Amino acid sequence: MNSKFTWINGRLVATADATVPFLTAGLHYGVAIFEGIRAYQTPRGLGVFRLREHMKRFDDSSRIVGFRDLPYSVDDLIEIVRSTVRANEFGDCYIRPLLWLADGGWHLTIDSGKPHVAVTVWEQAVYGGHGSPAGGLNACVSSFTRHHPNAMMTKAKVSGNYANSIMAKTDASRNGFDEAIMLDPQGYVAECTGANLFVVRNGKLITPPADAILEGITRDTVVAIAGDLGITVGESQLSRDHLYVVDEVFACGTAAEVVGITSIDHRPVGTGATGPVTTAIREAYLSAVRGGHARSDGWVTMV
Repeated sequence: MNSKFTWINGRLVATADATVPFLTAGLHYGVAIFEGIRAYQTPRGLGVFRLREHMKRFDDSSRIVGFRDLPYSVDDLIEIVRSTVRANEFGDCYIRPLLWLADGGWHLTIDSGKPHVAVTVWEQAVYGGHGSPAGGLNACVSSFTRHHPNAMMTKAKVSGNYANSIMAKTDASRNGFDEAIMLDPQGYVAECTGANLFVVRNGKLITPPADAILEGITRDTVVAIAGDLGITVGESQLSRDHLYVVDEVFACGTAAEVVGITSIDHRPVGTGATGPVTTAIREAYLSAVRGGHARSDGWVTMV
């Protein structure tokens, strides 16, 4: 992972110097929230995809967890991200804002500490390591259950939540799979370890309801793009066996972009290759992030 500069608590420093003390409550207890954002080269220069929506969710996540009196507004955070991206002078890059519990917090309450904020940038390959979009990912249904909405705040992008994802993804990887699909506490399909999930059946696009998932910004983008393409989109509970009989399955997220899942639990999905609906949505998505789509002007913030 390469990164030149990190913005941390009000100043831009060399990333090697952007450190936190060992005795930091957010580190010990996972009390932090973050975002994953991408910047892409466009005909007008480097642009950050759906930056305002990401920073709004960042702000929402901090409030859901219980932080009060945040030190920066959404507009402040947008400008901090832009300046950090400019300082690093990368082309396509990945952006990570992070807010964590510091200056106290040892009594297991948010109010006994203060929020600290940092933003860093690095160059990163597409999540999943798929060499060819047509090849897709080989997935399994995980034995780990996704968080119950009343056990963890599923609408907040909380760092501690991702221990659940890491265990599921590690287990899948050790068993030879690229990705894990997680079920909710009722046994219905929720999402992948770091991405939302869609299926295609009889020409219709279906995604699990928002009840127990992180409402992804890429998920919202896919719904808009599908509507533009004339594809019917709906939310519906999906059981595990639905995954074995649908025509297409794909994952989507800032890191994953849009990638087909072509095998689940050693069963081919559809023809066993990325299908036409996934391909059409992927192509439109890549056009949007790079400034070539009709919606790009509203979605891309120039650096």
